[in-house]
Amino acid sequence: MNGILVTGATGNVGRQVVAQLVSTGTPVRALVRDAQQPRLPEQAEAVEGDLARPGTLERALADIETVFLIWPFLTTEGASAVLDVIAGHARRVVYLSSSGVSDDTERQTDPINQLHADMERLIERSGLRWTILRSNTIASNARGWAEQIRGTGVVRGPDIAATAVIDPRDIATVAVRVLIDEGHERVTHVLTGPQVVSRAQQVHAIGEAIGRPLSFEEVPLDAARKQMLADGRPPALVEALLAGAETRPHSGLITSTVEEITGTPARTFREWATDHADDFR
Repeated sequence: MNGILVTGATGNVGRQVVAQLVSTGTPVRALVRDAQQPRLPEQAEAVEGDLARPGTLERALADIETVFLIWPFLTTEGASAVLDVIAGHARRVVYLSSSGVSDDTERQTDPINQLHADMERLIERSGLRWTILRSNTIASNARGWAEQIRGTGVVRGPDIAATAVIDPRDIATVAVRVLIDEGHERVTHVLTGPQVVSRAQQVHAIGEAIGRPLSFEEVPLDAARKQMLADGRPPALVEALLAGAETRPHSGLITSTVEEITGTPARTFREWATDHADDFR
């Protein structure tokens, strides 16, 4: 096959990577937990496996040259074993990281950025040829507000620092180019959208897209914690997200990397909201 294995293949970014690879005619295999779920293009080969169980990855990695890796856990526990299995089959890994990772500090601002920094170090030491894609906040995270928007028109939550939110389609398009093209080995690309937008501005853009006035209401961290736990989110994830809300600094970072690699400017959050308005109606 000598193709590409995509992990996180049914998620917001991974699904787009699979679809775009298929459109280029590239042999692509999707790592899924249940191959019977018809959620991917027919041309993509779905193979069952679980990153939490490295021994289940052997079949998925057979005849694979490159892996697009999305790490779905909050710690690096088990990551070294997974990378060892990957290195036993593939030559290359492209890892989706966070633009919040700083090379100038040993400890990152919050647990999620620390996780990505630790994963980057493991990958760089793995013996694999690597490329890191450090992505800014992903626009599709806003889908988590859909129930509040439909119910009350008010999004309540912690007011995380504004960033240049990026459309998952743009991340995927960059990933596909990096996966297919030469010249990206041992390179870290930082991917952002074209505008820094706050949570209130994101909510406003969704309101314009669906034709309803919406508002954002900041709530204290303790109240946010109670609501997130009541919504059924895992406690470890809740604490990691709230740590980011409390400690993540404002970032005015905007890069032109999406356009440089793909030839097309990055989409705005408003464009994403317009294209996904039905998710909030």
